[in-house]
Amino acid sequence: MTASAQRKGEYKTLLVTTKNKITKIMLNRPDKKNAINLVMYREIMQALEEAAEDDSTLIVITGCGDYFSSGNDLSNFGEDLLEILKNNGNWLRNFISHFIDFPKPLIAVVNGPAVGISVTLLGLFDIVYASDKAVFQTPFTQLGQCPEGCSSYTFPKIMGAAKANEMLLFNKKITAEEACARGLVTEVFSDSAFQGEVWTRLNAYANLPKNSLAVSKQLMRSVEKEILHAVASRECDQLLERCFSDECINAIMSFFQKKSKL
Repeated sequence: MTASAQRKGEYKTLLVTTKNKITKIMLNRPDKKNAINLVMYREIMQALEEAAEDDSTLIVITGCGDYFSSGNDLSNFGEDLLEILKNNGNWLRNFISHFIDFPKPLIAVVNGPAVGISVTLLGLFDIVYASDKAVFQTPFTQLGQCPEGCSSYTFPKIMGAAKANEMLLFNKKITAEEACARGLVTEVFSDSAFQGEVWTRLNAYANLPKNSLAVSKQLMRSVEKEILHAVASRECDQLLERCFSDECINAIMSFFQKKSKL
């Protein structure tokens, strides 16, 4: 998509454009490896709400720079704890619900490494295309936390319990090719051809009948929507408990101590 694309709204952490019936939501904190802070969480929800109502056929989420997203911005951990406490975790439930309930085809274009919630959410996308430079990791237990983004349900369903356990319990980092073999990624492209091939394909998809695509997606999602909302609620309850545990706080402190020595 070029600079001639119509820019949507004013965002601090995103670049949102619409062109050729495709709304592209680009995570735009490249200096922070597109780490997700509270502002970005709110802006992603806003962008999805607007995209659900606009004239676009497809919605694409991708990252600016070398990373898709490095996950939660742990530098805001203290601020996030206060927000979690104030809202009893409802903002995170609401965030996940935006993906569960999104009415149009939702496509992830994973341009580089993906960590944490940027990986777990992929189970809620309709298509995931990845560069061969992408890697995927969910280091929850390493940080004293637990899975979110409905991954405690979607990952075992997509890749089987044993492979899901490697990622969600034991923090295994996998390549794009491994993620594709496990069913988390739809297709992998060489990085040099990634943008050209993916966008050629997406532009063709965007010319399919818009309402037919939306109705078909909603029919497929309706079978599990109630389950997904229940899973997201249970995960949020556990995350709330984990975030205030000594185990989690000590793991986060240890993470920053190691980071400061690098």
